[in-house]
Amino acid sequence: MKVAFLDLKAAYLEIKDELDAAYQRVIESGRYILDRELQAFEEEFAAYCDANYCIGVGNGLDALHLILRGYGIGAGDEVIVPSHTFIATWLAVSYAGATPVPVEPDERTYNINSDLIEPAVTPRTKAIIAVHLYGQPADMDRISTVTKKYGIKVIEDAAQAHGAAYKNRKVGSLADAAAFSFYPAKNLGAYGDGGAVTTNDGGLADKIRRLRNYGSSAKYLHDSQGLNSRLDELQAAQLRVKLRHLDAWNRRREQLAGYYLQALAGTREELLLPYVLAWAKPVWHLFVVQHPSRTLIQKQLDQAGIFTSIHYPIPPHLQQSYGCLGYREGDFPIAERLAKRALSLPIGPHLSVEGAEYITSKLISALS
Repeated sequence: MKVAFLDLKAAYLEIKDELDAAYQRVIESGRYILDRELQAFEEEFAAYCDANYCIGVGNGLDALHLILRGYGIGAGDEVIVPSHTFIATWLAVSYAGATPVPVEPDERTYNINSDLIEPAVTPRTKAIIAVHLYGQPADMDRISTVTKKYGIKVIEDAAQAHGAAYKNRKVGSLADAAAFSFYPAKNLGAYGDGGAVTTNDGGLADKIRRLRNYGSSAKYLHDSQGLNSRLDELQAAQLRVKLRHLDAWNRRREQLAGYYLQALAGTREELLLPYVLAWAKPVWHLFVVQHPSRTLIQKQLDQAGIFTSIHYPIPPHLQQSYGCLGYREGDFPIAERLAKRALSLPIGPHLSVEGAEYITSKLISALS
């Protein structure tokens, strides 16, 4: 049996007629940039996130970068980030001209450890980026307690958490602003790159609308040095279709995660399963387990036709691109341990029950 890590073609085939109709509508309109489809998607996604504003941009990295730019965060400033995250979280800070200051994660939830944030705050700290990693929301209330004390901004990196909820509140409206990615593999994925910012801050929304379009407030009038970072009409139209199916697809992920947790509950204690806090409603973008013999287990699953992945094998502080910050191996041991132990199992709305059963049976065999 062959089990793909994520079956994107099956997602297309399930709603093919709707997607094809949306594509045809845009092609026939003759309008491909900053027009009706994008406006409609921005309104619909803002409503979905319980936010006042949504601004479609080119990708998730740009979404984070533009939030920082919109708040005037730049050279000489510091932004607190998780030590365990995809490097885009750090890159956004660097692109803005600021310095990323890493904080270790909670090893159970993989999200930033809120108890370690306050010691990382300095007079130069201007924001914290709280990543809802793997689809589970970070502890936003505890984070906000620190940020309010010091008057710093809170930014959600919700690139993996479309539809997740924290204490019955949707991500995307839990902080000053939130950044989303619509990379094809996301829970809400486009057919190419795409991203968005959601916020309740009208002033920030206006700034980002200008910054995404060359810093322009009107044609050929440029108030600032902006970017070309616009979610195009084709992607917006496809995302509008997929947004209508997002909750149903997330429920399928939740059911599969529940099956994994139950089926693997009796395995050896070396296999560490995801931990979900009582107030969290994750959307299971990834199902990440930990094991000290990760490489051997992954090889055995691969031989059985099961395709897994590793998120993320090299932490940002050990990447060559961040050698300038002077970090060394051992500086962030939890992130480094996760990099060596974490293994992502297949999960997605189009993974069959038979596929999930096959995965767990082969994983249990590999552990024995």
